[in-house]
Amino acid sequence: MGEALIAAAAALAAGGAVYVAAAARVIKQYERGVVFRLGRLLGAPRPPGFTMVVPFVDRIRKVNMQIVTMPVPAQEGITRDNVTVRVDAVVYFKVVDPAGAVVQVEDYRFAVSQMAQTSLRSIIGKSDLDDLLSNREKLNQGLELMIDSPAVEWGVTIDRVEIKDVSLPDTMKRSMARQAEADRERRARIINADAELQASKKLAEAAHQMAEAPSALQLRLLQTVMAVAAEKNSTLVLPIPVELLRFLERGQSEEETTPGRRPRPDRTTPAEEPPGSAAPAGLPDSAGPAAPPELTDPPGSAAALPPRRAADAPPVAPHFPPVTPDNPTPTE
Repeated sequence: MGEALIAAAAALAAGGAVYVAAAARVIKQYERGVVFRLGRLLGAPRPPGFTMVVPFVDRIRKVNMQIVTMPVPAQEGITRDNVTVRVDAVVYFKVVDPAGAVVQVEDYRFAVSQMAQTSLRSIIGKSDLDDLLSNREKLNQGLELMIDSPAVEWGVTIDRVEIKDVSLPDTMKRSMARQAEADRERRARIINADAELQASKKLAEAAHQMAEAPSALQLRLLQTVMAVAAEKNSTLVLPIPVELLRFLERGQSEEETTPGRRPRPDRTTPAEEPPGSAAPAGLPDSAGPAAPPELTDPPGSAAALPPRRAADAPPVAPHFPPVTPDNPTPTE
């Protein structure tokens, strides 16, 4: 009788051990357990730690409550200003309702991924290229709202959405580079013009100061000459004072505008004589140019000089001596 009781107790203990082994479950700290009994949701999710279920009746499903990082594949689209771009992003989300994440949607990870891709393409079509490049914070907020709206019903909340990269065509990159270069050149010219304006104002003030003290201009001139002479060169430039040129110009203008001053006679035309004056004896009349005196040959020079030819006489051919053995080359 005792042995039978011992055998029954041992069998009962073995059955209990098998039951406990089949019913025991361990849930980690970052997980929650959703229990289904005969296919029906049973109460609230099980907290982390040790828990028991009915073997062959209950089925427990563990749901991860950590933040999930999901990359969104690059999506190609056309912006509102007709530019083709490729944009990729990353989504950070987590499950806040384990029962809803299991019951409301078949695979919440795949659902969030598809919703992120669709929302990203929609954001690309509604935005300009400048917004995608410079105003990403606003686009990230809009993308987060678009994904989070349907995800709330699935027991999932979107923590953050970030646009990672915007790929542009090569032609657009070159156009933007030329635009940036032109903008920087414009800024450089504006800065240079501003510097010239400030320098001109300072130079004008210095000119007024030197005009009040002429010795300052002379000292500045000597300083410039000393700076030029300090270099090892053989050329020394001495500038002419502007006051000297102005003095000469003022004197010439006063000479031309003095009243009662007779103009200088023109040396190319003969001076007019007063009426009634006669030319002295032996001098030609002033009505016409004086004829040059006739040249006469001195006595005894007729044989030495050739006879004078008339102006209308034909030209005379040159005479060459005959060619002889003593004179092979005729010369005049």
